[in-house]
Amino acid sequence: MKIQERTGAAHGRGSASAQPVGDRLPSAPRERKPALAALAVLLILVGALGATVLVLRAGDRIEVIKITQNVTAGKPIPPSAMASVMVAEDSGVDYVKYNQLNLLGDYRATSDIVKGSLLVGPMLTEKSKGLPDGKVLVGLSLKSGQYPQDLAAGDSVSAYRVGDAASKGGASGSAAGASGGTGGNTLLVQRAKVQTAGSTGGGGDTIGSADYPVSILVDQGDAAALTQAAAAGEVAVVKVPKSGQ
Repeated sequence: MKIQERTGAAHGRGSASAQPVGDRLPSAPRERKPALAALAVLLILVGALGATVLVLRAGDRIEVIKITQNVTAGKPIPPSAMASVMVAEDSGVDYVKYNQLNLLGDYRATSDIVKGSLLVGPMLTEKSKGLPDGKVLVGLSLKSGQYPQDLAAGDSVSAYRVGDAASKGGASGSAAGASGGTGGNTLLVQRAKVQTAGSTGGGGDTIGSADYPVSILVDQGDAAALTQAAAAGEVAVVKVPKSGQ
């Protein structure tokens, strides 16, 4: 009797273990979104295209002229003062390209050109148009108090030598004989035309500089005394009425 009970219990346990614990619910099939995948691919292509355009634009470089030494207004630019440099092309900047180097013999600097500048068209003027016969263009670097604040291109000025040299009679020749100043100031040029004044040819101080660049057109005979005084920083200019005023 006990053997039968044990056999029956064993069969009961075997049948219980054969039954599944519980059935899992079927998972829902994933919904595919082909439009979203296509959008992702499109964004990748657009990004790649934009990067390619930027690389191509960065490669649009041109060879232009860089000034390697200071050039005085009215003077030609010697080949030794020019070097080649690559810059990004910009339609808004009138660069002088390096392949135009052989054409610069017919041009003169319209104003003083500082070493390190990139040469652009407005810095040059044709030789035939720049200087009339018997005239020279002299560049001045004036300090505050040596020029009127509203000085501009086209004005007529007189130039005086000021300072210790003037009081000692440093000027000579016809300019010294025409002295009309007082307190040791000596008239160097009675009348001259301002070609350029400041970095843009207008009045006011030049930003970032303690000096104010001015170029004036004078008779060749007045140039020696004027440039000597300019080199010493002892030139002052005053506005005078233009001819016919």
